[in-house]
Amino acid sequence: MTNLRSAPPFVVVRGNSASGKSTVARRVQRALPRGEVAVIGQDHVRRELLWERDSGQRDTIGLLESMVRHCLGIGRITLLEGIFGADRYHVMFARMLRDAPGPTLVYYLDVSLPETLRRHAGKPIAAHVPAEEVASWYRPHDVLGVPGEQVLSEELDEEAMVERILEDLARHDAENHPPVP
Repeated sequence: MTNLRSAPPFVVVRGNSASGKSTVARRVQRALPRGEVAVIGQDHVRRELLWERDSGQRDTIGLLESMVRHCLGIGRITLLEGIFGADRYHVMFARMLRDAPGPTLVYYLDVSLPETLRRHAGKPIAAHVPAEEVASWYRPHDVLGVPGEQVLSEELDEEAMVERILEDLARHDAENHPPVP
């Protein structure tokens, strides 16, 4: 799909806990040829690599930005996924979206609190993270408000979200690589 002569897309998938971000990101990655898509997860970088809490601007933002720049620089579609509360991460996204060398696609998975809690209850982490804690993290309709941001509602199932992103990627690819006559 991508061509190293043109800059690959930078894709952002945000939403509250249990909105489906990680699952959608991995499904998009696996729907395309191996080695074409890099998925960078906020939770993995923050909690696993750096072992930080999500407070302040600490090292997570710098590492995320470096990883995104690197992956885009080697020609990979780069999909950054996480909760990324708008109040804390808006400046980072404004900078990353402005500086992206290729097309940008921004999605917010808009899931209600009752649906968030229902989905959380079915996850293995529910045994360790109580519903009350998940509810305390919840931010209703926490969009960035950047140009082109698409809000995907909970009425869309996982398959529809994956298809939307894949269709948008294909459209950008076709616009950047028209057929040769």
